[in-house]
Amino acid sequence: MRRLVAKFFSDDSGATAIEYCLIASFIALAIVVTVQGIGPQLNTKFTSVNNSLK
Repeated sequence: MRRLVAKFFSDDSGATAIEYCLIASFIALAIVVTVQGIGPQLNTKFTSVNNSLK
């Protein structure tokens, strides 16, 4: 039983998946924050272009 518990605690194969998940979530968060910051400016530009084309 002790060997099984020791093997369980020394197994780090799931750590890589968790690290990749954390990296992906930080990248997604950065994208969302960037898009929210740039969104109103882009909306203004597109509205200006749309009005000038009419």
